[in-house]
Amino acid sequence: MSNNEELIYQKNYVPFTRAELIDAVSKSITGSRFEHVLRVEKKAIELAQKYDADVEKASITGLLHDYAKQRSDSEFIKYINELELDPQLLDYGNAIWHGVVGAEIVKNELKIYDEEILNAIRRHTVGAPYMTLIDQIVFMADYIEDGRDFEGVEQARLITEQSLQEGVTFQMKSTLAYLIAGNKPVFPATIESYNAWISKFN
Repeated sequence: MSNNEELIYQKNYVPFTRAELIDAVSKSITGSRFEHVLRVEKKAIELAQKYDADVEKASITGLLHDYAKQRSDSEFIKYINELELDPQLLDYGNAIWHGVVGAEIVKNELKIYDEEILNAIRRHTVGAPYMTLIDQIVFMADYIEDGRDFEGVEQARLITEQSLQEGVTFQMKSTLAYLIAGNKPVFPATIESYNAWISKFN
């Protein structure tokens, strides 16, 4: 599929056409963040085609992964408290919340209930010890989309082209090293994900 606009949603994962979903996303995030989301969708579709995954789910999760990225801290905290999510979340911030809590915002506002889609949104920030193909695709598409330009991204692209699982492992190692080097706290689920993947796919 050379043009994402040719993709027609047919599987009823979401109550939207692709154009309607893009419109909903554009009302939730703006500017460079919205452009990033379109690039992530493009890369997710490419990876889904390469690794024989559900292209429609790759498109949807690529578009929705940062749906809540520009929400206020107070909105995230409200969701954490009202839904009685893991209280450890309160010790972190948007970098973790926009995925883990953002899935609940997607569910509430867009009436999307497919658990694989919601889990892929949750896991794109922290991973998981077990990740579905769609989880892995969104995790990597977010990291290596064509607009990314950081030290190691070309290596990540090459590795992911050879093996999706090795790409996930590379990202987990790189992210943990980045957090440690910056004296930043590491969310416990990120450590659990790293431990599981490093033992399986190192």
